[in-house]
Amino acid sequence: MMNLASNLESKIRSGQLAPGMSFAQKVWAVTARIPKGKVVTYADLARRLKSTGYRAVGQALHRNPYAPGVPCHRVVGSDGKLTGYAHGLPKKRKMLEAEGVVFSGSRVDLAQCRGQFVQ
Repeated sequence: MMNLASNLESKIRSGQLAPGMSFAQKVWAVTARIPKGKVVTYADLARRLKSTGYRAVGQALHRNPYAPGVPCHRVVGSDGKLTGYAHGLPKKRKMLEAEGVVFSGSRVDLAQCRGQFVQ
């Protein structure tokens, strides 16, 4: 049982989807593909999973047990606004700025920093 759990964690951290994964596990795996210095929106993640459930994506990220290795701080609102981060929005902004993400006021400049999923 432990080997199965560690194998699943390995797949999630490396951005691989696997049969039998829950929706949340798929969200975490796809989130692991967001490159450093880039952001995606909750809707981008939902679309990548062929879903319209961007709120479900947010709920999954809220429960992300693999942060910061699975970088949920790189997910922002559709308008670039920083939303929901367990360690607070100032910490989220600081982490993004340290990665080179550009802000325009209080929002991420999506024109410059919206990323594509790797893999």
